[in-house]
Amino acid sequence: NTGGMGTFSPSPFYTKEIDAYCMEKIYQPTMDAMKREGREFAGVLFVGLMLTKDGPKVLEYNARFGDPEAQVVLPRMKNDLVEVCEACIDGRLDKICLTFEENAAVCVVLASGGYPEHYEKGYKISGLDKFIGKKDYYVYHAGTRKEGADIVTNGGRVLGVTAKGKDLKDARRKAYQATAWVDFKNKYMRTDIGKAIDEAY
Repeated sequence: NTGGMGTFSPSPFYTKEIDAYCMEKIYQPTMDAMKREGREFAGVLFVGLMLTKDGPKVLEYNARFGDPEAQVVLPRMKNDLVEVCEACIDGRLDKICLTFEENAAVCVVLASGGYPEHYEKGYKISGLDKFIGKKDYYVYHAGTRKEGADIVTNGGRVLGVTAKGKDLKDARRKAYQATAWVDFKNKYMRTDIGKAIDEAY
């Protein structure tokens, strides 16, 4: 098994019908069950789903943002994240209406060659400065650490490179373009993140 190697938002596959089904059969029953057990939940609940011919199936739950899922959802969110978190803490989430930009985002994870099994650490990362001042481009640190004046690799999944675009196809093109700005020894990435988008549109 491996952590996520890329993602996109919004998903054309997650329809209103699927959302309604998941709310009725998965999300609300999960919250209700925790409440019945005396574990009423307040916070971020990440539900990892797989869409199958038999309907949505739950792969995992996490009491945190999904990684790299948050790296495409949060850049599109218009709300102030701190205000949303405070509303969650104060029990007034029902007063918050999440709104998102009418665009798309794609994230491609840059990993160490050999991940998820055997990989080496400590390789200098170059090109991070190319993201400074670039509108709609983001780079998220994961398996990195500071070594003197340098940033070096320190894990399997090293960085998440995200780009926003007018639509998914545009965001995908820009995200892969931005992966070339960053370099480190044994850099590896999947080249098929969002490939179904290009095939569908």
